[in-house]
Amino acid sequence: MTMKADISEPRHRGGWKIAAAIGAATLLLAAMALDTKVVVLGSEEDLREQAFSPERYGTETFPSVRDSIRDRAVPAAELAEAVLADRTAAAETYGVGSGTGAVIPVRLAGTMGEAKSGIYTVEVPDMPDEITVRVQTGPAINGTELRDATGDIEFGQFKNQIEYQNAGAALNDAMKAEVLGDIDTAALSGREVEITGAFRLINPKNWLITPVEMAVK
Repeated sequence: MTMKADISEPRHRGGWKIAAAIGAATLLLAAMALDTKVVVLGSEEDLREQAFSPERYGTETFPSVRDSIRDRAVPAAELAEAVLADRTAAAETYGVGSGTGAVIPVRLAGTMGEAKSGIYTVEVPDMPDEITVRVQTGPAINGTELRDATGDIEFGQFKNQIEYQNAGAALNDAMKAEVLGDIDTAALSGREVEITGAFRLINPKNWLITPVEMAVK
């Protein structure tokens, strides 16, 4: 008697395993598709996906910072009266932020005095004698007044503290290129200037202004 092997059952089991594997793979691909975000090249979301570029950030952001400071700038003599009368009230009325000092926008016209390490004193008419006004012109522009002046740039917008610090430095660099690039900042003593800028109100009697606009006569 001839015996025939029944191979239909193993084949059935093998087919079931293949179908199960295909089904699992299909489910995995579907889950991946649902979790995948499509970003259009060149879009705002695409730019966020790219590595942070301080230079690009400074160039793109400085114009809005400049405009905000210019639009809110307080005449220096008026501001001087306010800060000497009540520093806290002046900061709340004119400034942005607190902590180490509110950043206040200011505008003035005056005469540049002597410079020390790129920082000039400025003689401003109608200013109280007890207030010293200074403006930094570089080559090094220090501080984060431009970054902090609007209240719109916050730490949470950046990946980490380094990017946040780089954003402040980038705005200083962009300002230096746009505002100070065509000015001989080494020869300003005795020159009449018009300045719009911002300073951090730490000492009411000592202002160090970072300019966003400067006209030299």
